[in-house]
Amino acid sequence: MSSKAPTAAADTAVDADSGTVWETVVDDAPVALSAQGDLVAVAGADGTLWILDVATGTTTESFELPGGLLDVALAPDARHLAATGPAGYALWRRMDGRATTVETGSWSSAARWADGERVAVACGRRALVLTADGEELWQTEPAASTVTDLAWMRGGRRLAVAAYGAVRCHERHQAAPVATYPYIGSHLALAVAPTDRWICSGNQDASIHIWRTRDADELTMSGYPEKVSRLAFDDTGFWLAADGAPDVTVWDFSGKGPAGTAPRSLRGHETITALAWRPGPTGHLASGGDDGTVALWRATSGRPEGRLRPARTLNGDGETAVAALAWAGPHLLIAAHRDGRVQAHHLPSRTTL
Repeated sequence: MSSKAPTAAADTAVDADSGTVWETVVDDAPVALSAQGDLVAVAGADGTLWILDVATGTTTESFELPGGLLDVALAPDARHLAATGPAGYALWRRMDGRATTVETGSWSSAARWADGERVAVACGRRALVLTADGEELWQTEPAASTVTDLAWMRGGRRLAVAAYGAVRCHERHQAAPVATYPYIGSHLALAVAPTDRWICSGNQDASIHIWRTRDADELTMSGYPEKVSRLAFDDTGFWLAADGAPDVTVWDFSGKGPAGTAPRSLRGHETITALAWRPGPTGHLASGGDDGTVALWRATSGRPEGRLRPARTLNGDGETAVAALAWAGPHLLIAAHRDGRVQAHHLPSRTTL
């Protein structure tokens, strides 16, 4: 069923200095963003979800998931949406605005679309694979603990599931894993290279663990001062960005991978709160910090062990922390702040910041 929430107020005046096209204020603390096609979805901590027009920031639809929200994902064609929270999950259909909430009572941390028709939802110790309308197609067998992240591989034919002690890969309609990548620890984030060559987990023990999929050869990159809870590959699959320190670290996965190498360091925030690569092969990365700053980087330039400075910064000056970042295509960066502000910043060229 669908329940309307208060609509967000949008200011579409362009700020020429910051490139801000519009600003919307939502009545909740955002925790996640998703942008596809002509829509942006904003998930609020208390359970309200807003669906915005990407060109203007005005609300086109809103509904609530009881118990709060943790993640939101628009389907690639923007015709459907999945959202997850501590007590269950919700599905939304654009055609008629129907929102279906499923209160499972299980912690649901993530939703990932395989394509426009199938979505995987973390549900307690299992991953459920559903049609866009909510019909269950199959589910994984229980993991050792709560599933913390998911990623599709092989064009949506294989699902990687992270939970304590291992990342397990499942073929379609097979509850038992077809491949297991063990690591004793709590996985907080999962990133699979677009080439499917590498699986990486960011971990509670302040490390990144890496498996090469063809032979399960593994590598641990430890020594981070904080837990690693954000990982992101760029579209080429050659560069991995991670938090876990005041610097964003960017590892080179080209050639034989990062073994024996040092990362580039991007110093721009005291605490990193969001990461998002610009679509395409540009090597441009956006990062958000607890000071409200959005930093834009030429993240793959320079030498290993080098420390880069931002090419450009947006906002800052003591504003509230950045909660999430998402690119709406290569030219529009969406930033959500914890005070409810959602901003769209226009970056006109693929090659400049």
